[in-house]
Amino acid sequence: MYSRWEYRRWRQRRRRRRLFLLLLVAAAAAGLSAGHPFSAHPGRSKHHPASPPASRISSRTTASPHPASLRWTSFHGISLPVSTVAGPHDIHAGLASGFTNTPQGAVLAAVNISVRTAALWGTKIFQPTIAHQVTGPDTAALLANDTRDYAAMQAAGHLRHGQPAGRGYAAIAAYRLDAYTLAAATVDVVTEGPSSSGASVMAATRVQVVWARGDWRVMAPPAGDWTSSSTPIKSLSGYTTFSSQG
Repeated sequence: MYSRWEYRRWRQRRRRRRLFLLLLVAAAAAGLSAGHPFSAHPGRSKHHPASPPASRISSRTTASPHPASLRWTSFHGISLPVSTVAGPHDIHAGLASGFTNTPQGAVLAAVNISVRTAALWGTKIFQPTIAHQVTGPDTAALLANDTRDYAAMQAAGHLRHGQPAGRGYAAIAAYRLDAYTLAAATVDVVTEGPSSSGASVMAATRVQVVWARGDWRVMAPPAGDWTSSSTPIKSLSGYTTFSSQG
């Protein structure tokens, strides 16, 4: 059971982490709280982390998933883009994997995996996602942050262990494929949602993916905190909207 002081600290930390993914990233995953919508904090700005080494990536590339293959699927209140061509080809028990080693596959992996790293969805989602689809030196920190945040949400909401703590209210608005090779890619994912004042705000979250063991894996954000990779934006200028809306 959390003391009043511990619960106050959790609420303060929650307010500081309201920029999204992996949702995000993620989520989404960045600005997640029990019973509250995804939202971007309009007064907070973060610098994107450096892209992968230049030897592993090309110059900026544009890749729009083919309209005929793109559809939208609901995930705890969020519509996520999926493609019959680029993936994910394996969607089971709330998890998603199996992306093509193409620019389109990299974009869809960045969105679908980073969103699922959020503590909000419960241990049955974020634990296997991080264990099998996240890599890099900050993976353990991401798992520790999620575990701590989910425990606080579980106690506050009197949830059964593993039960989702809420629903998502953000929309995946657009993306920018900043760099791509067969080995690594950098994707800026734009989410849009209501702020605490009710106004619509947007945030761009940088998600880095690497190709390993036959699929794309997401690099854990610095210190396991997606807010370090997110920044508020004012417009979609320079970004690509998805080719089809479901």
